[in-house]
Amino acid sequence: MDGTPARPAPLRGAANVIELDIGGMTCASCAMRIEKKLNKLDGVTATVNYATEKAKVTAPTELDPAELISVVEKTGYTAALPQPEEPADGEPAADPELDSLRQRLIGAVALAIPVVAMAMVPAFQFNYWQWASLVLAAPAILWAGWPFHKAAWVNLRHGAATMDTLISVGTLSALAWSLYALFLGTAGEPGMRHAFEFTVERSDGAGNIYLEVGAGVIAFVLAGRYFEKRAKRRAGDALRSLLHMGAKEVAVLRDGTETRIPVEELAVGDEFVVRPGEKIATDGTVVSGTSAVDASMLTGESVPVEVAVGDDVTGATVNAGGRITVRATRVGSDTQLAQMARLIEDAQSGKAEVQRLADRVSGVFVPIAIAISVAALGAWLGAGFPASAAFTAAVAVLIIACPCALGLATPTALLVGTGRGAQLGILIKGPEVLESTRRVDTIVLDKTGTVTTGRMTLADAVPAEGTDRAELLRLAGALEDASEHPIAQAIAKGATAEVGALPTVADFANVEGKGVQGVVDGHAVLVGRQALLEDWSLELPGALATAKADAEMKGQTAVAVAWDGEARGVLVVADAVKPTSAEAVAEFKRLGLTPVLLTGDNRAVAEQVAAEVGIEEVVAEVLPADKVDVIARLQSEGKTVAMVGDGVNDAAALAKADLGLAMGTGTDVAIEAADLTLVRGDLRAAADAIRLSRRTLATIKGNLFWAFAYNTAAIPLAAFGLLNPMLAGAAMAFSSVFVVSNSLRLRTFKSRNGTAPARAA
Repeated sequence: MDGTPARPAPLRGAANVIELDIGGMTCASCAMRIEKKLNKLDGVTATVNYATEKAKVTAPTELDPAELISVVEKTGYTAALPQPEEPADGEPAADPELDSLRQRLIGAVALAIPVVAMAMVPAFQFNYWQWASLVLAAPAILWAGWPFHKAAWVNLRHGAATMDTLISVGTLSALAWSLYALFLGTAGEPGMRHAFEFTVERSDGAGNIYLEVGAGVIAFVLAGRYFEKRAKRRAGDALRSLLHMGAKEVAVLRDGTETRIPVEELAVGDEFVVRPGEKIATDGTVVSGTSAVDASMLTGESVPVEVAVGDDVTGATVNAGGRITVRATRVGSDTQLAQMARLIEDAQSGKAEVQRLADRVSGVFVPIAIAISVAALGAWLGAGFPASAAFTAAVAVLIIACPCALGLATPTALLVGTGRGAQLGILIKGPEVLESTRRVDTIVLDKTGTVTTGRMTLADAVPAEGTDRAELLRLAGALEDASEHPIAQAIAKGATAEVGALPTVADFANVEGKGVQGVVDGHAVLVGRQALLEDWSLELPGALATAKADAEMKGQTAVAVAWDGEARGVLVVADAVKPTSAEAVAEFKRLGLTPVLLTGDNRAVAEQVAAEVGIEEVVAEVLPADKVDVIARLQSEGKTVAMVGDGVNDAAALAKADLGLAMGTGTDVAIEAADLTLVRGDLRAAADAIRLSRRTLATIKGNLFWAFAYNTAAIPLAAFGLLNPMLAGAAMAFSSVFVVSNSLRLRTFKSRNGTAPARAA
């Protein structure tokens, strides 16, 4: 990228947040150096992520991004403002760095194999084989290893040392020693033999060459870097596929005719046509037609959702049914897809507590490793061992000490975990959330819209003696279908589902505060409160009065129905419990969490819902402001509290809780206040979110243990001469690949609720 692009390009969300693409980093200590340099600027707070190769900088609004880029470049690395992603046409964009690594790796392996074979197998050691080794090893060490030497030189100019310093010093030392032995010692004489043995013999060292160490280490480390880089790209696949999910073109309606335009030109208020099998271009509202929409790539839910006029649809979902016309309500960076991508990027660029610890260790590890290497060299020489043995031990320490695995342990697991979560409809806002999920022991569930559907539904129909249930639903449903009231619509919808098409209504009238009346199939029908029937001198018989009282005791709404001068039945309407809520509560208990139901409804309703889903502890009849106090009270009792909610009145409680989970079907305010967002309105997703977060944290800790244990155990072995430098290089490369591969296992995480995983874009 040349020059300084326009100022607005890097700004994302808040005006003082700038993102930079960083190039040239080879290990975690590189990221630490850049971070330190950026944080020295006035008013700047920066985090640099080695795995994502990005810097996220919070800076004063008047700060020119060019100044940040300049600081990074002076530190010895490249920086650029992010460029808009080019539309993907199936093939991922080429990665020049990966291509370069591949070429150097192939060259290093081709050159190193004969060098190692000649050094280790005496039968291959023909006359002057050592000079042939030099011809092959020199380009392997100097050309293939050039990225390490270049980075080490840049770091040296800035008075710093990184893992590249260790590799460069170790391999160049092996080459320099070998040149000394060949030209000034006895190693260049015809007939020189190089026995492969683990014993240490006294000699002056001038008869031994270490070309196989230099060439072998470069080949092994390059292999580690290449597979690490490739695995990091795979780890970010979920986010890249998410960014490329959207439609590329849209059939917009202009003056009644369809015109195909790039989706970027679509504006809020435009109406566009979506045919069966096409992606919905952006978030909007259906204005004509009905269909089924496959939203699995966003929600993880495999069953298509039925949509009709007035229903909201989300961009990038697939129209699986009929032709619909949609009015755009959000476009570009405001869409749900863009917001999801932004949340995931923020999570991946942040740092968890464990990552900050790893960074601090990486920052001091290199100087300590060099000190141990020098100490090992001095100790071996001081003990009277030959220089060759001392040199071998010192180089082995340098090579084995590279804690690349340490720098990769956290970011790679976070990268894969958040990406897999996005595929399952779980958005993790930041890495610090992972620590919260481990500690949580109590989960507070809002009732309406979380445990229940949040919509009134027909729960029961009680006909009077001699009245047919189907007739009760048909006549009452037809009359209520003419009303816009939520209870009326719930009855009409329930009746339609049970008895089919409803008859038309004549002389419909709304009786303010009491109900509705009209003529259906020649019957004068009344539907509403008992007071409406009393206006017509009608009373509910004993059985209906009892059914009405029972429903109201449970907090349900009872609606009386009469026609032709006689009470005919009672319809019971309630906020139905989601069919998956009981399964979710059972899963919470398996995870060791104590569920608590929290609601503003009366206690009878709350206890009825709690009993249905298996919750023992209920807190009812609380005002929205009091929800925060309930969370605070639980925390004061020593509990670590998670809260699941969906409404504006839950936002403060979600923010107060140690872990806030917002239902994606809820309000933007609740989603903004939460730590985790569940894209689909299924409470089982909350259990999946906690399981995934805990598994991601466990993977991070496993990675860190491997990296720490590996270096802690291997450095003493190398210092005592028990580890050949080439084997040390192979082991170091393996440790990095192991850590990344362990993180990639998170891609296999599956939901326990039977939901099919989201399709890849």
